[in-house]
Amino acid sequence: MPETAEAKQPQAQDNAAPQGQPPQKPKSDAKAESRPKKSLGRRIREHPIRLVIFLIVLGVAVVGGIRFWNYLSSYEDTDDAQIDGDIYAITSRISGVIKAVYVQDNQQVKAGQLLVELDPQDYDVAINQAKAALSESQSLVAVAQPNVPITSVTTETTVTTSAVDIASARAAVAGAQRDYESAVADARKMEADSVKAQADLSRYKMLIAKDEISQQQYDQAVASANATLADVEAKRATAAAAAQEIEQQQAKLQQAQTRQIEAQRNRPQQIAIQNAEVKSRQATAERQRTVVDQAMLNLSYTKIVAPIDGIIGKKNAEPGQQVAPGQQLMADVPVNDIWVTANFKETQLEKMHPGQRATLHVDSYNRDYEGFVESVAAASGARFSLLPPENATGNYVKVVQRVPIRIRFNPGQDNDHLLRPGMSVEPKVWLK
Repeated sequence: MPETAEAKQPQAQDNAAPQGQPPQKPKSDAKAESRPKKSLGRRIREHPIRLVIFLIVLGVAVVGGIRFWNYLSSYEDTDDAQIDGDIYAITSRISGVIKAVYVQDNQQVKAGQLLVELDPQDYDVAINQAKAALSESQSLVAVAQPNVPITSVTTETTVTTSAVDIASARAAVAGAQRDYESAVADARKMEADSVKAQADLSRYKMLIAKDEISQQQYDQAVASANATLADVEAKRATAAAAAQEIEQQQAKLQQAQTRQIEAQRNRPQQIAIQNAEVKSRQATAERQRTVVDQAMLNLSYTKIVAPIDGIIGKKNAEPGQQVAPGQQLMADVPVNDIWVTANFKETQLEKMHPGQRATLHVDSYNRDYEGFVESVAAASGARFSLLPPENATGNYVKVVQRVPIRIRFNPGQDNDHLLRPGMSVEPKVWLK
């Protein structure tokens, strides 16, 4: 062995290059460089299996890349989403003092279940007062209703009586006219008798002057002449009285006619007034009836019940507490009617529409649920905020907005009602 090492050492020294010169390549490397390089086709022919493997790997990579790209473009997802649902505020519709509270926080309730009861004594008294006022109003209606037919009959009788009075007045006027005419005729006859008596007296004056008649005859002629003059005045006075009687009877006739016209004109008005009085009292009775109904409603409001099946939360009602109308006492959360509100970016909505399938991953239970897109919000979330952005100042910076999308769970996936509003969700909406 030492000899062999010594024999190899000179050979190594011979191959070493002199100092200051580049080392010389071994003879075997020189031979390798002198060999001609193989072409790609020759290499492929020498190793066909490697080509097949390469092509298979390349095809798998292309197909996998296409499938991966198609998968990424087949859905839209977001982490800005949560379970949402209606929250019914349990409020008092009337003022009062809480008598009893029958539920606690996180307690499940059924629709119509009694939650809170207010003291009903004040409302019992209000019902009794309203009923008493209603009874009084109904009595007034009962009193006023008979006045309508009575007024109708009375006014009709007045019209009939006025017609009778008119007929009587006309007859009286006719009688007075006849009496006047008779008086005038009597007056004329007496005037004729007076003229004759005066003529006889004149003749008797001449005869008495000649003593052809006795003084007694002359005195009788004078008395007869004076008597006829008096009768003439009496008949004239009777005729004048008959004329005045005519005027009086005509006045009575005119009064009777006026009363008839007034009765005919006032009859419908008087009946209308009585009808209006009855309707007014009926309206008052109806108003009192509504007061009774309102009082009974207020009494029913002393029992506050659950509006829907759900779970009680945020209870702040205790016995003895004074409550006002509209004051919230607790909340009723229906866990059997929930959905997901997903705030997608506006750039993700191009191919999204209602009815598309969605996968909903709930962080609380690390579980996936199935659902579908139900609707798209009417505006972006910023527009519904308390202070919506105002871009009219000129300092506008474009910000990608988010639009709420409502996603509904498919039925039958939450029979145990484990999901609660407010839980975080990561939804995927499948576009294809």
